[in-house]
Formats: sequence, C-alpha cells, structure tokens
Amino acid sequence: MSETSRLDDSFHVFDTTLRDGAQREGINLTVADKLAIARHLDDFGVGFIEGGWPGANPRDTEFFARARQEIEFRHAQLVAFGATRRAGAKAADDPQVKALLDSGAEVITLVAKSHDRHVELALRTTLEENLEMVRDTVSHLRAQGRRVFVDCEHFFDGYRANPEYAKSVVRAASEAGADVVILCDTNGGMLPAQIHAVVSTVLADTGARLGIHAQDDTGCAVANTLAAVDAGATHVQCTANGYGERVGNANLFPVVAALELKYGKKVLPEGHLREMTRISHAIAEVVNLTPSTHQPYVGLSAFAHKAGLHASAIKVDPDLYQHIDPEQVGNTMRMLVSDMAGRASIELKGKELGIDLGGDRELVGRVVERVKERELKGYTYEAADASFELLLRAEAEGRPLKYFDVESWRAIVEDRPDGTHANEATVKLWAKSERIVATAEGNGPVNALDRALRVALERIYPQLAAIELVDYKVRILEGRHGTSSTTRVLISTSDGKGEWSTVGVAENVIAASWQALEDAYTYGLLRAGVEPAQ
Repeated sequence: MSETSRLDDSFHVFDTTLRDGAQREGINLTVADKLAIARHLDDFGVGFIEGGWPGANPRDTEFFARARQEIEFRHAQLVAFGATRRAGAKAADDPQVKALLDSGAEVITLVAKSHDRHVELALRTTLEENLEMVRDTVSHLRAQGRRVFVDCEHFFDGYRANPEYAKSVVRAASEAGADVVILCDTNGGMLPAQIHAVVSTVLADTGARLGIHAQDDTGCAVANTLAAVDAGATHVQCTANGYGERVGNANLFPVVAALELKYGKKVLPEGHLREMTRISHAIAEVVNLTPSTHQPYVGLSAFAHKAGLHASAIKVDPDLYQHIDPEQVGNTMRMLVSDMAGRASIELKGKELGIDLGGDRELVGRVVERVKERELKGYTYEAADASFELLLRAEAEGRPLKYFDVESWRAIVEDRPDGTHANEATVKLWAKSERIVATAEGNGPVNALDRALRVALERIYPQLAAIELVDYKVRILEGRHGTSSTTRVLISTSDGKGEWSTVGVAENVIAASWQALEDAYTYGLLRAGVEPAQ
C-alpha cells in the first residue's frame, strides 16, 4: 500500500473492534469475520486497525497471517496487540514479544500496568521492575523497526491512587521510543471533566504524545474521548458501534463524526464520511447483531421525525430540527406517521414516498384523521411504512389499491392423538376476473395462510416468487378483555432488493396476521410495477 493513500500523522483514529470490541458478550468472531470487518474498516478510512493478540490464541495468529496475504490495506495500518515482557526476563527472549514481531504488523500496541496496586498484586513485581519491563519491551520493538504505541491500563484509577507513579509509566514508555502513550479508562468510571483535567496535567508534566481509550460504563465514553481531545490527546481508540466488554467502548462512528463535523478535523479520506452508515450496518451484519436503530448519526431513527410540530418546522427548513444534513454520514431523513402527526408530517411523508398531494388540504386532513382513527384502534404506521403508503394511495385515489379481492379465508389447527399438529389454510379469492381456491399446509396457521395466498396468486402474478416474509412480530395491546385483547402484528417482507413492513390489528392473532399479509403482497406487487386490477 502506498503511503500517499494515508492521512498525515497529526491525529490518529485507531479502531480496536477486532480485539476489544470482540470481548462483547454475544460476539464470537471467526477469522473470516475478522477479515471482513478489517476490509470494512479500511474502506471507512481509519488510520489503524488493531487485529488482535498474535501468539495468545491460534485464531489471532491465523488472522495476521491471512491478512498479510489477502488484504491490501488502502488506508489503515494493521496493529498487533500484546503485553510487555515478563518480570525478570528480557524482551529479546520473551516468546510473546517474538510472536508480535512474527505477526508482520508494522505497528505494535503494548499494554502496560500503570496502577501501582495492579503492578504489585497482578504482576507480582516491583514498581521499578514494571518500569523496566516497559522500557525494555518498547526499546526492543523499536530496534526491530516497529512503531510502538503503549496502552496504560487502568491509568485513571492509578493516577487517582498514585499520580506520580502513573506519570512515570508514561515517561518510561515515551522516553523508550513509544510514539503514543494511551491513557486507558479501563473500568469506565470517569466523567468528562475528570478526563480533561487529568489529560491536561499529564500532557503538561510528561510532554508525551497522548491518546485516550474510554470504556462506556458511565455512558460517557464518547464524551470522555472528546474531552481528552479537548485537553490535547491526538489519538483516539474506539470500536465500531461501541462494541466491547460489559457495556462497551467509545463508539467509533459518533467520535469520528464529531471530529470531522464539529471539530473540523480531517480524520478520514475525502468523501469517506458518507460511507459511515453503510459501514456501521455492514459490521453489525458480520457480528450478527441487529443495528441499533437509535444510534447517533447512523441509526435508522437518527433523523426520524414524529411530532407534528417538528414536521411543520422541517417543512420550512430541515435544519431547524436536525443538527447536520443526514447525507453527510450516509443516512436519510425519515418522516414517521403516527397519531402525533399533523398536516406537515403527512405532506412530507407523501413527498418522501413520491406521492404528490398537490397541496390538497382536504385530502391531507382526511389522511390525518384516518391515521389517528386507526392508531386509536392499535395500528402503528411509524413501523409500517408500506401499510401507510397503501392507506395514503387509497385516500388520494378514492379507492383502495387492489390486485385481488378476497372472498374468504380460513385456518385450521388440528391436534392429533399422537401429539403431532397439522396446520392447514384455505383461501378463496378473485384475481383478474378468475376465482381461485387454494389450500396449503404450513408450520403454524399463519405460515399456512401465507403459503395458501402464495399458491393462489403466483400463477397470475409470477413476480411474487421473489417475495418472502423475513420477520414477524406479535404484540398483545393493553386492554381489559383477557384472551380477547386486541392483537397487533407487524410483518417485514423482502423482494431481495429491499424490505417493507405492514401492520394488521384484530381481536385474534390470525386475523391480524392476515391483514398484514394482504398488505405485504399488495405492496410487493406495487413495488414490482404491476398494474392494479381495474
């Protein structure tokens, strides 16, 4: 990789998703997963990607070997993580230090103890020997041509207990040749003002180049990271989507967005900030975690507006209720339709869906009242855009959008003496002047209905072959009727190119599911460009 594709060295964005982020409960990365995430992070344009601890486990050792062969990094440098040499040994003879060199990584991060109690109780050595471990390991790696960063573990707790010793670890690392010394809030208990005060003092007293590594146990990891930058830190360590042990680490994406858009720092290659939402979601898919809808900047709801007052203002100027243009981070503004919606919400949502309401105040008023009336019964349109679009089109055109007319449907659940179950559904409908009766079995009554509807329609509408149900949610709404309480069903459907959601509400789950299924198939045919039946 050519050096010209990298940003200058004045400020570092250092990602540790593959090591620290992988410690999150529920994440278990394969080597293939780590390679995929490394590619995404390089595409995003971070400066450094910490790949793991080679020599500590076979998976990380294999990752570094394969990364050298399989990935041509365009923007990032791959970093190996390890510890200072053992007490009483020499760095040149330490197998773990040798494994770091064997990884082939150009940059090595060493973790060092900076809390005096950890030195004495965990390492079981003297404070002076710990300093020598730092000096010896950093000097040895530098002599081998490696760039070295040093993570001062538990720094802020150590500084509180013994500030002079904590600072002596920073000096030892810096004087031995470490390019950056990172102050780690390992327990995540610090607050922004405390971070700022300590970083400012350590910077003034040591003259070392400082970085920050913040855990999110107080919910302040991003704020703590930015407070450290305010105090003079020029190296930030983060993880994608804030993944990490316990409640996680400083989230890479809001940190980078703040640095670029609020601080005016150029920390990504030109144009790469617009890839942020895509990269965030892609990494979430690799780790098999649903992307957080309410994550700052990149969440689905980050620029979603529900209140009618907000919508009225946004209609005049989107900046009135948005701190940035969503397109800057690859996201989009969304208008949510609910019983809180006013005329402006409906007009903006219609524009978003490509439906020209033509300034028809009477039409918009009818839609507003229709939404409020149906949401009172339990419908929710903010989570079911497709059902809302069908409602809006029906009001705008004076009649529902129809591809088929249902004569009747039924679902049968049979319990057999041997303990097995049978689920069968029959659908009778009219499509293109043809009466169709279809029966199908399924894994449950709703699945049987879905299959029967598909059997009935696919011959006439072959476009439905590409459509499949991908998610199904049921909620029993509050009521005083016990088992006859109102049920709401949300169905997500995909045609391989996109997804849409539909809603149904009824006194039983099967009837509510049928409504959502009808809308799902109707909307699927609309997306496919099929002309409605006349």
